[in-house]
Amino acid sequence: MTILPETDVARIQEWCSARVPEHARDQVRVEADIAERHVTIVECRPPWRPEAGPEWTRLPVARLRYTKSTKKWSLYWRDRNLKFHIYDRLPADTDVDVLLTEINQDPTAIFWG
Repeated sequence: MTILPETDVARIQEWCSARVPEHARDQVRVEADIAERHVTIVECRPPWRPEAGPEWTRLPVARLRYTKSTKKWSLYWRDRNLKFHIYDRLPADTDVDVLLTEINQDPTAIFWG
């Protein structure tokens, strides 16, 4: 059971889908992994060697955490050890699009590199 607002989750999923043109989706995808209190934006890539198996690799890019009491989303970035940290350049916001815009623009190159 999730406490996340359905409309915001749908918006995040739409944003992920729009990140990669349809003709390139056999090479890379951006997906949203939904949990009870957060959504993790994940970059997915196909196996680069046949012996690696058929599974795509999934690398977390960012996390959007929802606080029900304030109805605000907070943005987190992932370090090289796959640990998430609060992104302190942007305050929590009730509008998830503000956070998605920050991930998209990536002014510090912390999300997409």
